[in-house]
Amino acid sequence: MTNTMLAARLHDHNAPMRIESIPVPEPRATDVLVEVKACNVVPNLRNVLATYAEWFPYLPLPQLPAVFGLDSAGIVTAVGSHVTDVAVGDRVYVNPGLSCGACRACRQGADQNCDSYTFMGYFAFGERGQQLFEAYPYGGLAQYLTAPQRNLVKLPDSVSFEEGARFGYLCTAYSALRKANVGPGSTVLIDGISGTLGLGACLNALALGATRIFGTGRNAELLADVQTIAPDRIFVSNDHGEGRLREWIRTHNRGEGVDVVIDCLGPGAPVTSFTEALSALRRGGVAVDIGGMMERVEVDMFAMMCAQQSLLGSLWFSTAEAQEMAELAGAGLLDLSVLEHHPFPLEKINEALDELPARHGGFTNFISVP
Repeated sequence: MTNTMLAARLHDHNAPMRIESIPVPEPRATDVLVEVKACNVVPNLRNVLATYAEWFPYLPLPQLPAVFGLDSAGIVTAVGSHVTDVAVGDRVYVNPGLSCGACRACRQGADQNCDSYTFMGYFAFGERGQQLFEAYPYGGLAQYLTAPQRNLVKLPDSVSFEEGARFGYLCTAYSALRKANVGPGSTVLIDGISGTLGLGACLNALALGATRIFGTGRNAELLADVQTIAPDRIFVSNDHGEGRLREWIRTHNRGEGVDVVIDCLGPGAPVTSFTEALSALRRGGVAVDIGGMMERVEVDMFAMMCAQQSLLGSLWFSTAEAQEMAELAGAGLLDLSVLEHHPFPLEKINEALDELPARHGGFTNFISVP
């Protein structure tokens, strides 16, 4: 292995990334070195780089220059002296969620609740994130990266690196479904089912045994494509008018509302879509937000209390949850064959970002291959 590697580094938020040769990092005692084989280019990366400092000042980006790249899959090429149960040659997905490892939340196994929680190669959730950026400065838009051994998810042989690099969005949805106890017999409404998060929620709901999956979206053709995945279990609609969504679901669900709403709408989505989805919940139902809609929502908490309904926010996932989902995929229960992979060389990262809007909804999987 050479001592240098190629990496796409951002030097200025208003400039393209530069392809540069930098030293290959060395893993510390409990870290591993991963040769990146695939890195997912998330649909909103351009927005993150251009607008997050303005939109979300409480979600700081790493100090520049920085190597971005959120979701990486690859092969372990070196291990630290204190690493256990991980070997050179292992095929892995790297969970980019970093925590301090010592606070009360971390000791409880709730890494996402750590005040220092940070996405390696992306952004942090508070001012303490820069310390973790400095400890793990390389995202997946490079040939190699270092990561803590506890952040590794072992990929079954049947899961490709391209599929593994999609785990971030897939497992965000999986974690939300698990929080809502989705399983055999459950009915689920996925608000924004044809997008990247929404399609992941749909595939995972099928894998977990949900009986009926209802989905909303704006593009009728994309919705039809989603329905063809399992036409006997998936029902779709692009009619979100007042009361119509609720009545449509009741018509196809024995007169009842859904057990679970998974809201996958992004920052620019209208709040009315979310409130219409909430109206479709049955008594005792659970709504989980994973999309990060910016517009403030007015919620009738008294009505939700009387109906014993719950509203949750779900951020990312634990490494344990990602390993569970990997095993579902390895067993053939989670079918990832519908993903349409579009690999491109790392050197073409700037051109790829310009092409991201031309997607086939959540089916498209843009992948950087160093």
